[in-house]
Amino acid sequence: MAKQDTADRKKKKTCSFCAEHVDSIDYKDAAKLKRYLTEAGKIIPRRVTGNCARHQRMITTAIKRAREAAIINYVFD
Repeated sequence: MAKQDTADRKKKKTCSFCAEHVDSIDYKDAAKLKRYLTEAGKIIPRRVTGNCARHQRMITTAIKRAREAAIINYVFD
């Protein structure tokens, strides 16, 4: 097998919340939460966003709370 070139490897994404030292994610901040939703309203997985597991769980919980509070729609048209 041939060795992979460093150019072929993908750069590991870093968690933006860890970089900013965020301890909690507020469910009332709709603008920040919408960055982690697709156009259909689905939550973007952490392999795409680059978040760590801890912050991805916090985002998921915040999005679900915002949906229940009618801050964010369940489905976007």
